[in-house]
Amino acid sequence: MPIKKLLIANRGEIALRIHRACHEMGIATVAVHSTADSDAMHVRLADESVCIGPPAAKDSYLNMANIISAAEITHADAVHPGYGFLSENAQFAEIVESHGLIWVGPKPEHIRIMGDKVEAKRTAAKLGLPLVPGSPGPLDSFEEARAIAADIGAFENDTEALKRLLHDIDEGAKKAARVQLGQALQLVAARDEVIGSSKTLELDPTAVRLSDLLLSADSTRLAEEAGALPSSRQRAVYEAFPNAFGDEWVSKIVKVFDSVGARGVTEIARILQERESMPALVNHLRSAIARRALGPDALIWVCRERKGPSVDVFSADVGASVLNLLENDHLSDGPRKTSRLQTLLGDDKTLLTDLVGIMDINETRNFSRRLLDCPVFGDLEKKSLMARIIKSRPETAELVSGANQKRPDEILLVSWESLEKKKSELDDIIRNKIPQNLNDVKIARSYGDLRENFEYKSAKDLEKYLGHRRNALDKEINNSRGTDFKGSDASKVNIGTVVTLTDEAGTESVITVLGAWDSIPETKTVSYLSEVGKALVGRVPDDTVQVRDEATEAMVTLTIRSIRPFNP
Repeated sequence: MPIKKLLIANRGEIALRIHRACHEMGIATVAVHSTADSDAMHVRLADESVCIGPPAAKDSYLNMANIISAAEITHADAVHPGYGFLSENAQFAEIVESHGLIWVGPKPEHIRIMGDKVEAKRTAAKLGLPLVPGSPGPLDSFEEARAIAADIGAFENDTEALKRLLHDIDEGAKKAARVQLGQALQLVAARDEVIGSSKTLELDPTAVRLSDLLLSADSTRLAEEAGALPSSRQRAVYEAFPNAFGDEWVSKIVKVFDSVGARGVTEIARILQERESMPALVNHLRSAIARRALGPDALIWVCRERKGPSVDVFSADVGASVLNLLENDHLSDGPRKTSRLQTLLGDDKTLLTDLVGIMDINETRNFSRRLLDCPVFGDLEKKSLMARIIKSRPETAELVSGANQKRPDEILLVSWESLEKKKSELDDIIRNKIPQNLNDVKIARSYGDLRENFEYKSAKDLEKYLGHRRNALDKEINNSRGTDFKGSDASKVNIGTVVTLTDEAGTESVITVLGAWDSIPETKTVSYLSEVGKALVGRVPDDTVQVRDEATEAMVTLTIRSIRPFNP
């Protein structure tokens, strides 16, 4: 298929070269640019241009979702990555091709092969190309394990020498266990591999085992250290849990699931599946998702495996958890931890449609509003994500078209206390945080070299967040009405009522239904917009309702016994 319009996913000189070649070939060009490059030459010379984000490369020229969105809205039929940036990213090449666009560059599989030094060397060897002398594969990071990998041939006919070396490794692991647990785990795992591959060696009965190291390790520290190990070593560590903890091994391994990183999450889930122990993980995930306490790697696994092992966990709460993590990470200091989660939203073309497919219309609208208000996404990315939601749930189109402006009957009812908290937060942002941030930006700018100035980037990110938060608070306060809930109609469940219920066993519970911002789990106070609140509002005594039990996450049937006003 001939190329008629090409998007140049780069900037500067390389973008100009590509543009000139396209011009000579009669191909129209689309330039992408950050806000800092809006007047750059490659932008001015291109036939069309699209802004794809703020100055930081990670938010613009490395932002795959924004670049793809730019290609879609300009109807480009090809993408040229230039060099640097995303030109050697096999995932980006695959995404481009999956959108029906022409990728001007090496095939994704070739990029992936040549980007992996070990695989590149193997491929070159298969093709008969001359190679620089060296190891045929990767080596471990410590000296002892490296010595085994590099010099194992020296011990082929000297079993006693190998035994002495393994003994030294064992002693080193024992000493390292307290202060360098990760190194100790890797040494013992490497030693076990060597013994397992030998026909003449056996493990000394007094030797330290992986199970010994697990028993003596703190769970938080264990998760951090194990998560940094290579996949094969991680699997060996997790497979040692039954020997270390006996009948409690499942609960112990589930406890570290959220913190072991992407590779660890996959390995633990695989081990639990193989040993038919997935129910424990499912229960843990349900509880963590409901509490918005699940980490990004575990949440990514839930999303990717939604048609398989995590099918019983994938719910509307997953969408809220995703946005929660993205927003919290955006606010926190330090490097971003949710970049892969944000990328997944853009790359997985059916994730959002699957999410809204299991939501009712109110949940879908609330989720869509929150996505549109999320400061993490750029305007183009929001439009691209919303397009998928609208395709699945056309009734949400009004959110983008602007037809969903709040009508008087849609004003949020909130307690005076929660309203004052919002106003206090807004006042603090305007009076204190914004002036302080402006001063921080000024100071950071004085450090020079804004491209590599971490303080400046952090201050500008905070400036963006504060602006968004100020606008969001303004909107929320203007669209709310305070109340003390006095004189609420208790003939049925209304906002400002206290409801007494019993379960099928006759156990009594009391739930208070208050304003939009008044959820307090500890006192069983719920917002009328929450899942429980929506199930109760409008019901009368003797009605039965189904709500989710907070402890077990299972749906339970409750009967309304009485209703009284919260503030008579």
